[in-house]
Amino acid sequence: MDSTYFDDLPIGWKQTIGHWPLESEEIIEFAQKWDPQTFHTDEEAARQSIYGGLTASSLHLFAICTRLFFDHGSAIAVLAMLGKDAVRFPHPARAGQTLRYDTECIEARPSKSKTDRGIIRLRDTLVDSTDTPVLTQEVNLLVARRSPR
Repeated sequence: MDSTYFDDLPIGWKQTIGHWPLESEEIIEFAQKWDPQTFHTDEEAARQSIYGGLTASSLHLFAICTRLFFDHGSAIAVLAMLGKDAVRFPHPARAGQTLRYDTECIEARPSKSKTDRGIIRLRDTLVDSTDTPVLTQEVNLLVARRSPR
């Protein structure tokens, strides 16, 4: 597996990180353990909710992004996640959809004190099969450089 280093991530770099088929059984199983709201765990109760049907938990969407990011073929050489900003869930994620995770580098700056690393800011979007966004966020990452400067 090839790594993508700080030096490979100019502002404007874009990548589709991966796809995830979202199934009702997975939504329910995840939510029963981590976010047991009835609109995540009970299809009948979900139909009666403001969502009109089963939806994936926000925590589940974070987990999907994390898994896809980790499995990506040319993984970014992340040393640490420094934070998430501007997290939004503009539309519910529903069973039967295939989610697509896209990212774009919107900021990149080398570390002033450690020449072997830099900080990038990614704008992430998770969309459903109709290209409707279900999660948007900005993520700050500490990333290794290809070689110390």
